[in-house]
Amino acid sequence: MGFLENTGLKLLRLSKPELAHNIAIKALNLGLAPKPEVSIFENLKTSICGLKLDNPIGLAAGFDKNAEAVDPLLKCGFGFIEVGAITPEPQPGNPKPRLFRLPKDQAVINRFGFNNLGMEMASVRLARRSSKGVVGINLGANKNSKDRIEDYAKVLKCCGPFVNFATINISSPNTENLRNLQEKNSLKNLLDQVLECRDNLKNKIPIFLKIAPDLSLNQIDDISQIALKMEIDAIVATNTTLDRRGIKSRVKNEKGGLSGKPLFSKSTWVLAHLSQRLDNKIPLIGVGGVASATDAYQKLLAGATAVQLYTGLVYHGIGLVSEINKGLSEILSNEGIDHVSKVVGKERDNFL
Repeated sequence: MGFLENTGLKLLRLSKPELAHNIAIKALNLGLAPKPEVSIFENLKTSICGLKLDNPIGLAAGFDKNAEAVDPLLKCGFGFIEVGAITPEPQPGNPKPRLFRLPKDQAVINRFGFNNLGMEMASVRLARRSSKGVVGINLGANKNSKDRIEDYAKVLKCCGPFVNFATINISSPNTENLRNLQEKNSLKNLLDQVLECRDNLKNKIPIFLKIAPDLSLNQIDDISQIALKMEIDAIVATNTTLDRRGIKSRVKNEKGGLSGKPLFSKSTWVLAHLSQRLDNKIPLIGVGGVASATDAYQKLLAGATAVQLYTGLVYHGIGLVSEINKGLSEILSNEGIDHVSKVVGKERDNFL
């Protein structure tokens, strides 16, 4: 991390977490954020669901909720980015404060509640992006919706023409009863409608499914079976957790989803079990606690084709992306592995 980025992070930490987040987005848009050195490594070039990536490191949903900073983010070294979550109608989300830093744990708790400006604004911004790169949208449902399943299809229909993939988010803990959509019958009905909507798009983009880390083995079995039957394109494992075991920070009991370092083991356990059940038939994206090249490598070994991060940026800055890519390329070289795809799931059983 350079001097300017380190100084900027220290200043942001003096601000309230949500204000600091908004400042970071504005700084990116105004070209005031540190510009990391971005390198392309041949051994990291890969693909997922037909999408060609310069590297397997992606930005998770939640950072750019309203597709405000798509172009500058694509220049920060990510192989792909995901914006949102986006709902049909604008909504303010949950009352503030709703974002909490846990520095002792290198973690964050949020209970935003899908705060966003709605699908119409997102579609306008996505349509006018100029940078090339793989961009996806995280599909959400309005809190007071009469038909949450229909909400997902609405957002896909509106924004789908302007993105490369879409992720169905049924795993946020901050919208009441949303996680109930992960149950077998509800999930099947949801996928039926969303996939039908996708098939009616001019560009039939891949559809990903984002799941929670707080799942039983039986629930993982059900999700795996439905994903295979419905031919979902990829699964994102995982969203934030409600688990607080081992957390040291004083705000640990704040309601919301926990992300960051403490999530790594739990999310990787789910990832590995999915990998075991899906047996390479559906690609996986590993999310949760990635803050170094070693973390990213572990996700790949557990079965991920690509990984995403967000909370790591809070503590290490945007330069972390380039650091991970450089470090991951070096790990592969040191291990005598000529391409990142050759490590996917290689040590899966160690994480079960």
